[in-house]
Amino acid sequence: MASNFTELAIDCADPAGLARFWCSVLDYEVRDEDAEEGVVTIGPRAAAAADDRPGPVPPVLTFALVPEGKSVKNRLHIDVSPSDREQSDEVRRLLGLGARRADVGQGDTSWIVLIDPEGNEFCVLGGRRP
Repeated sequence: MASNFTELAIDCADPAGLARFWCSVLDYEVRDEDAEEGVVTIGPRAAAAADDRPGPVPPVLTFALVPEGKSVKNRLHIDVSPSDREQSDEVRRLLGLGARRADVGQGDTSWIVLIDPEGNEFCVLGGRRP
C-alpha cells in the first residue's frame, strides 16, 4: 500500500490571480473556489466521455490565502516540460504570462529557472518530454 500524490498546496497573497497564472501555464481549469476562505483549486481539464486517459492523474494545485509574504527560496518547486514546443519558445510564452527569470545560483544548466507572479521558483526543463 502506498500514498498517491493528489494535491500540491501553495500559500499565496492572491489565490485567484496565481490560480489564473498556473491555469495558463498548465492548461488547467479552476475546479473549486471558496472566496470566503481564500482558497482556489485547479486541475486538469475534464476529459470528454470518449477520451481515454491512460496513466496517472496529475495532481491538483490548491492556492490558499496567507497573511505573510514569501521570504526565502522555495524548498520545493514545480518543474514543467514543454509538450508541444521547444524550451525557448515555452520560456517566451511563460514570460508573456507574467513569469520572470530568476538566478538561484543554478549556473550553466539545461533547465531555466523562472518565478511566478508571487515569486515562487519553478523550472522549465529542456530535454524531457512527458
